[in-house]
Amino acid sequence: MAKGLQGFSWTMLLLLCALQELGSWAVHTAAEGPGLGQPGDPALLVSGRVKRGWVWNQFFVVEEYTGTEPLYVGKIHSDSDEGDGSIKYTISGEGAGTIFLIDEITGDIHATERLDREQKTFYTLRAQARDRQTDQLLEPESEFIIKVQDINDSEPRFLEGPYIGSVAELSPVGTSVMQVMASDADDPTYGSSARVVYSVLEGEQHFTVDSKTGVIRTAVADLDRETQDRYEVVIRATDMAGQLGGLSGSTTVTIVVTDVNDNPPRFPQKMYQFSIVETAPVGTAIGRVKAEDSDVGENTDMTYQMKDEEGVEMFKVTTDSNTQEAVITVQKPLDYESKKVHTVVVEALNKFVDPRFVDLGTFRDQTIVRVSVLDVDEPPEFRPPSNLMEVQEDAQVGSVVGVVTALDPDTANHPVRYAIDRSTDTERIFDIDANTGAIVTGKVLDRETAGWHNITVLAMEADNHSQVSRASLRIRILDVNDNPPELATPYEAAVCEDAKPGQLIQTISVVDRDEPQGGHRFYFTLPPEATNSHHFSLLDIKDNTAAVHTQRVGFNRQEQDVYLLPILVVDSGPPPLSSTGTLTIRICGCDSNGAIQSCNSTAYAMSATLSPGALIALLVCVLILIVLVLLILTLKRHHKSHLTSEDDEDMRDNVIKYNDEGGGEQDTEAYDMSALRSLYDFSEIKGGDGGGGLGEGSPSGNPASERHALPQWVQSPDLDFSVFRDYICRKVEQADEDLSVPPYDSFQTYAFEGSDSPVLSLSSINTWSSSSEQDFSYLGAWGPRFRQLAALYAGRRGEEDSEES
Repeated sequence: MAKGLQGFSWTMLLLLCALQELGSWAVHTAAEGPGLGQPGDPALLVSGRVKRGWVWNQFFVVEEYTGTEPLYVGKIHSDSDEGDGSIKYTISGEGAGTIFLIDEITGDIHATERLDREQKTFYTLRAQARDRQTDQLLEPESEFIIKVQDINDSEPRFLEGPYIGSVAELSPVGTSVMQVMASDADDPTYGSSARVVYSVLEGEQHFTVDSKTGVIRTAVADLDRETQDRYEVVIRATDMAGQLGGLSGSTTVTIVVTDVNDNPPRFPQKMYQFSIVETAPVGTAIGRVKAEDSDVGENTDMTYQMKDEEGVEMFKVTTDSNTQEAVITVQKPLDYESKKVHTVVVEALNKFVDPRFVDLGTFRDQTIVRVSVLDVDEPPEFRPPSNLMEVQEDAQVGSVVGVVTALDPDTANHPVRYAIDRSTDTERIFDIDANTGAIVTGKVLDRETAGWHNITVLAMEADNHSQVSRASLRIRILDVNDNPPELATPYEAAVCEDAKPGQLIQTISVVDRDEPQGGHRFYFTLPPEATNSHHFSLLDIKDNTAAVHTQRVGFNRQEQDVYLLPILVVDSGPPPLSSTGTLTIRICGCDSNGAIQSCNSTAYAMSATLSPGALIALLVCVLILIVLVLLILTLKRHHKSHLTSEDDEDMRDNVIKYNDEGGGEQDTEAYDMSALRSLYDFSEIKGGDGGGGLGEGSPSGNPASERHALPQWVQSPDLDFSVFRDYICRKVEQADEDLSVPPYDSFQTYAFEGSDSPVLSLSSINTWSSSSEQDFSYLGAWGPRFRQLAALYAGRRGEEDSEES
């Protein structure tokens, strides 16, 4: 025998009855596992033939056993077993002792429970052979498997349901819709228990299913979503390949028929009628029409358009994307008097056309829309609509500027009255004839003051002033030559004393407020009365400017430092107007290069060295400095007066802190106590009988007695506290009257005590009576700091005792 087996072998008796019927023993060569016989073993020889070992390490048991007796599984046996019961067989592992039981003597294994292969397909156990007396292992422990043999006890199940599929309408026959799959829990490797076939139980008129794959396909080509958009198909799955006795399961498949654009739009009516007033503004909606489409989704999207020229000109059609309606609006103003009824054709067509269904017909439809224009009482209309008029600026008051005309467009043709909107002509420069519409001047015109006038003319029905039309009118004032030319600026020029003849001094230009249509043309000359004509000459440059030149050799500013040269300027008219301007020429001293050094005129010199802008900037800076100084002084004075008023009015904030520490009780020279005692009359305190003094019999010269006296506060009649009382009352009144200021929370201490209380002091220290029963002997126990105080009160106590005795 092979190593490790030691002559021990396991044998199995499986399906004994079946083997006997077959007339032979089913034997197999052991491939693995301990305890198996090997070829050549004499124990394996039976009836002259070689007995091959059983594949003992695998047993089979049928599931769902319903018998009353335990189900025999197999047998384990050791070659060393002589049948005397000395060997004990045991098993361990999955189900050992509960599901599977073993006969310890014979080694027979039985199943005591009903097994289900779908829950567990096999069990792994271990077998042992022990000596019954010593409980020692006779053979090594070996592992074996018990497989649960399948029977057809599970029906096919559709685990992925419910199923929902879709297919487009009008799809050809055989179009795949979807696939369904059923699962069978039986063993697919054993028999046909798990072989599933599919069939249609309900809906076979429209759909088929592949028996092997479960693919659902269309059975007809005329599926129409508009007729039926949903089908419920029942699919059955049968195991055992559909043979008799097989189990089956079913599921319901919902198949949705999706839409295609196979229906054209159709108008429910062939004619629609709408009405609208003639005064409706452009863009006003007249009405809506809608073409119906049996399709759904984007297949119902459509566009609308006008199909006739009149409709395209007068009306506009748009598509409402939300409702798919055609919105008809006014595109040009309507006029009842011109045309009372408009007839247009509106066409609807699908936006998305499927070319597969073009042969079904045209995917568009048309309808007629009649629009009736309603007459309303309209205001007058200005004709012609020209809004520009012109008038000469020298026109007389009452001159006609122009005529405006307005007519009533209604059939009644009411008379029209005219007026000017005075908000556009507040100065009443123009007037209008209420009957004829003639506009006349109301005041003298001046183009140089206002060259254009914009006014609004009103036209209204004579018997209904609420029907008003407005027209803007622009009136241009035409220029006449009524302003003479003038020098562009008061010219001033400078010339050196050593100037030569013909030297250019100044170029002159002029301005004219008039605006002749042909443009300006000015002429320059020196008037005959000009006294300086022999010193200077004037040259007309012919471009509306003139040049002034010197006409003599040198000037002497000591003799004359300023020359005034009159210049006569004449425009081109008509009529020609002229004016005389003056050029101021100053004689100045120059250096060798001709640069001006100084002139006799102080103003001219200042203007040459420092410009007016610089002078203004300097003055502004000085002013700012003065204002800043004044502002600082004002703030300081205000701050000082504020502090003074606070010191006078609010004494409670003046807290004075002294960090000096006195010398103690022994220091009698640091301060002059007489200044403090001067406020009180100690003589009255000591001599008065009301305070419990020593009496008349007391020796006044005894310093010890004066020290023993602890005077209480007694108001002196000479002290006047009315100042403090008035101050406190005034502050209280101010606080009560000022309701806008929140309460001022503070802790205030006043050095003021009112009049004496009718009730005497209850303090034992302030008691002066000779009958005091105070015992001050305890002061001696307070230490050296209170030694002097204890001596004072001890002496006082001794004197009182002596007086009483």
